[in-house]
Amino acid sequence: MESFVIEGGRPVSGTVRAAGNKNGALPILAATVLASEEVRLANLPRIRDVEVMVELLVDLGAKAEWTGPNEVCVDSSGVSKTELNPDLCREIRASFLLAGPLLARFGRAVVPPPGGDVIGRRRLDTHVHAFAALGVSMEVNGAYDLRTTGLVGTRMYLDEASVMATENAIMAAVLASGETIVGHAACEPHIQDLCRFLASIGAEIEGIGSNVLRIRGVERLGGGSYRIGPEHVEVASFAALAAVTGGDLTIEDVQPDDLISIVPAFRKLGIELEVGETSLRVRPSQALGVVDDLGGQIPKIESGIWPAFPADLTSIAVVAATQATGTVLVFEKMFESRLFFVDKLVSMGARIILCDPHRAVVTGPAKLFGQRLESPDIRAGMAMVIAALCAEGRSTIGNIRQIDRGYERIDERLRALGASIERTEI
Repeated sequence: MESFVIEGGRPVSGTVRAAGNKNGALPILAATVLASEEVRLANLPRIRDVEVMVELLVDLGAKAEWTGPNEVCVDSSGVSKTELNPDLCREIRASFLLAGPLLARFGRAVVPPPGGDVIGRRRLDTHVHAFAALGVSMEVNGAYDLRTTGLVGTRMYLDEASVMATENAIMAAVLASGETIVGHAACEPHIQDLCRFLASIGAEIEGIGSNVLRIRGVERLGGGSYRIGPEHVEVASFAALAAVTGGDLTIEDVQPDDLISIVPAFRKLGIELEVGETSLRVRPSQALGVVDDLGGQIPKIESGIWPAFPADLTSIAVVAATQATGTVLVFEKMFESRLFFVDKLVSMGARIILCDPHRAVVTGPAKLFGQRLESPDIRAGMAMVIAALCAEGRSTIGNIRQIDRGYERIDERLRALGASIERTEI
């Protein structure tokens, strides 16, 4: 098993380019099943989750080839299977994203239970309800056996603004007969990217960026080239790392619109981000301090559906808060196990009270000390890397395959910025 060995206390400075959005790449790869011609995708993050999705496409009968370090060419014309490989599905939750495209193209999808991070209950009900509205029936016998005699457009209202359920509904509806209106749709940057990709190959979608989507079904989709948008969660992760280590960092290939909820939340911790047209800079030696609410009240950083603060960044916000003077409440509304990793930060010296599965009170600044840690999921793993890099002494982080699932070559890129981080076999 591989681990990261980190020596903390060094500022992280320099210039780094943001990787492609993982949560944009996965549904777009799944959507290539809908294309009748070859699709070339650029700016794909070379991480395990993306590689598994490519393997799933190949297992279905697609031709997929990495034509560059971050570029894949997919020809799905040879896809014939409708049953997904259970071993591959266990590796990523995004395997369920192939249900919509398979139903649209073949009228059937057999999808084993998906894997992914264990961060609390992650419902599939919204996917099933959306499919049912389009004319899909389901049987469950060790796998989800979904069938339809033909998808028919409809007006649906999702019972929650689920990102993946919205994506599945979109991918199923683009080839359905008639018009589909999806209400209470999620509208995160990666969903917008999926919609733009589908439009680039012939889909008719209105309302991109809003929570109401109008989709007119077409008979076929073509092919073409598309570039995946930047990963805003990674941008924010690097920015928080620079701030807590006192570094001077510039992040390139940034989409400012994707940071609309991140900039004000970081400002509550005293982190000032200079956002340009395509870049972001964190100035060195910032004096981090919690900005109280009016009347000296304790402020909140709370996650929610877009454009609220992303749930994927609450772990990062907790670590940043440990280095800011003052007290803040971090409220993770989405997942009831996301904050359970804070006991590891407490063992490093952080002052955190976990009020319940969704809320943590953090008081800083706290001097952190190196520890032996274990990464429970992608985002908590990156939060531990940040904590270790601003701590005094040496930390060892195990189970780093979780971090590798979401952050491309993170150790190499951090070393280029002056961090002391080594990958070792233990």
